[in-house]
Amino acid sequence: MSFAKSYKIAVIPGDGTGPEVIAEGLKVVKAVAEAESLKYDLIHYDLGGERYKKTGEILPDSVLEELKKFHAIYLGAIGHPDVKPGILEKGLLLRLRFELDQYINLRPVKLYPNVPCPLKDKGPKDIDFVVVRENTEGLYTGAGGVLKKGTPDEVATQESINTRKGVERCLRYAFKYAQKRDKAKKLTLCGKTNVLTYGFDLWERTFYEVAKDYPDIKTDYAHVDATCMWMVKNPEWFDVIVTDNMFGDIITDLGAMIQGGMGIAAGGNINPEGVSMFEPIGGSAPKYTGQNVINPLAAICAGGMMLETLGEDKAGKRVETAVIKLLESGKLKSLDAGKMGMTTSEIGDWLAKNI
Repeated sequence: MSFAKSYKIAVIPGDGTGPEVIAEGLKVVKAVAEAESLKYDLIHYDLGGERYKKTGEILPDSVLEELKKFHAIYLGAIGHPDVKPGILEKGLLLRLRFELDQYINLRPVKLYPNVPCPLKDKGPKDIDFVVVRENTEGLYTGAGGVLKKGTPDEVATQESINTRKGVERCLRYAFKYAQKRDKAKKLTLCGKTNVLTYGFDLWERTFYEVAKDYPDIKTDYAHVDATCMWMVKNPEWFDVIVTDNMFGDIITDLGAMIQGGMGIAAGGNINPEGVSMFEPIGGSAPKYTGQNVINPLAAICAGGMMLETLGEDKAGKRVETAVIKLLESGKLKSLDAGKMGMTTSEIGDWLAKNI
């Protein structure tokens, strides 16, 4: 979708080094917006660990209603050392995904030039695929319960909820994405049909039914364990992978590692008909806060994804091209914090000048 009017973007810098990487991402977004004559307005929100510590608030209902009126959300990182794990993740990240119906988690897995890859004899030509993960159903709905907790007879259940509507809209997005990507035009369903015979029977039946509407896309199936194996052994086999929430969560982290680590991996939580949210995959890295040594490339690439999803394909591509140019230049010595040979702000400055 593309809007003739100015884009309205909510910025949630978040915790730890989140504000630092978002600042550099916004530098690059500003530069490309000027080059492409795009207009946008930014509104910052102080959601995250510090606000929670001061006020007890995670995501007030009033703020949630405001966020529903934006074109996109640009997120830095969530995670605070003084807040118990799970509180912010469930109360902010998962709530935003569910309340804004961001039913697609989009994760490009692409190895850029001069980025070290842990896979022997594999290079950028071999690692270039995309994972489309269902983002609002499955095991993450929180369905289940506990009986006789804390006793020897304790019973715990966690249910995977899969609806025909939720599965089909995810699959259709994946088929359309394979068409738009226009690479191998192949879509692989990743599941576990030999064991998870209810949920993935629904996924598999729907996959092949929907495939009839996309005759130009080749279809393929792989069990999740085989997918993990082939992502390491033959990553070049994949074009677009579609899978459920849990398996998607796992294989995208493996994808981040084979593309060079969390410092280069960006993701989007997409509602194609509504408000989408874009973020670097890595965490808040609190020990590096304020040192100007953290790698902002994942956040910058997330900004490029945001522009593409808004319909500004050319602007998004310019961001990626500038990142590749920086990596090819040899100026960046490493993607690891403190070893880059450039400061966080110098990376943002260089990319903004070379847009």
